[in-house]
Amino acid sequence: MSTERLNPGDRVALLVPGSPTYVDVVISLLARGVVPIPLDPRLTEVERTQILADLTPSLVVTSADELVALDHGWQPGDLPQARPMHVTSGTTGTPKGVWSGVLSPTSAAALVAEERDLWGFAANDVNLVLSPLYHSAPLRFAVGTLLAGGRLVIPGAFDPETVTAAIRTERPTTMFCVPAHLQRLFTYWDETGWPDLTCFRLVAHAGAPCPDHLKRRLIEAFPPGSTWEFYGSTEGQFTACASEEWEQHLGTVGRARPGRRLSVDDDGLIWCSVPEHARFTYFNAPEKTAAAWQGDSFTVGDLGRLDEDGYLYLEGRREDLVISGGVNVYPAEVENALAEHPGVTDVAVYGIPDDDWGQRVCAAYVGTATPAELDVWARGRLAPPKRPKDYRVVAEIPRTLTGKILRRHLR
Repeated sequence: MSTERLNPGDRVALLVPGSPTYVDVVISLLARGVVPIPLDPRLTEVERTQILADLTPSLVVTSADELVALDHGWQPGDLPQARPMHVTSGTTGTPKGVWSGVLSPTSAAALVAEERDLWGFAANDVNLVLSPLYHSAPLRFAVGTLLAGGRLVIPGAFDPETVTAAIRTERPTTMFCVPAHLQRLFTYWDETGWPDLTCFRLVAHAGAPCPDHLKRRLIEAFPPGSTWEFYGSTEGQFTACASEEWEQHLGTVGRARPGRRLSVDDDGLIWCSVPEHARFTYFNAPEKTAAAWQGDSFTVGDLGRLDEDGYLYLEGRREDLVISGGVNVYPAEVENALAEHPGVTDVAVYGIPDDDWGQRVCAAYVGTATPAELDVWARGRLAPPKRPKDYRVVAEIPRTLTGKILRRHLR
């Protein structure tokens, strides 16, 4: 399809590495009401086919030349008429597109204003991009920065030395990171010397639990008032929390963002009511959509509690979810890929604590395959964050009487 024939509501899958052009294309498409689907360019052909089959994109972009052809330019004052359709996996491992459709002019303006007012995006901002831009949070910060007239610094695949050089030469004012980034940066700076961090006005982290000792180092390292944590998901955003609030309410991920209201039901599920511009459905999945919503509130299956002041404390992540380096890995998807190996008769995937990545993906299996054989098998079927780092042969997989895997026994 010619790019000129794209219409509002059409979808364009982006399977190319992040770059300034990438973000310009995202904004250019959104300004026309065309919805980009940002995807990991490292997806295997099997994964790519599975994800795109149900999302029916009008275009699939896999090269830099194709990306450039989509950049029709955008002007200051142009507003995104939609949200990108990021893909998330359910606990069954089935990918789901988070779909918001084409927004009304009022909702489009409210969407941009919400991010700008919360994070203070301004024309003098320089956003340092540490995470892949196919993830929702780094793309949101990058888009917000450009819409405000700021600029981006994108060093490429995360490397502490390269990031440090960018801080010294580009003097960024904002960055989004996950705890694994902070851990690696602090270790590197302890060994090589610390850069001047006074240029930062905002350092926001999310994506995985942040250990207390790491949080305290973050607060000490960056300018007062600059560090924030937020809690959210691909589907939507729940809270934001300045570090000064965290110090007064240890362990919290904050209170509801402006325009939202949090509640916790009798089962401990966290629900968040959202304004019209933040509503979504799961694309072509009405049953999953219905299960996620109650009135104007949605849940992603996380558990928590609220204190009397409205501060939220997480008590459990989505069932069985492994968060490695800020990337959500659903065991069922990895298990399905490994179970196809002829030398595997049963398999269970789980996460264990890891000092660098938060959690490490591990696999226990019954069968004749060797760990080396399974590692090769996984490389042809799974993107790097999903590939187990450890394989363990067991006599049997622990299960309940109804057949559910007892992952806590494996951990």
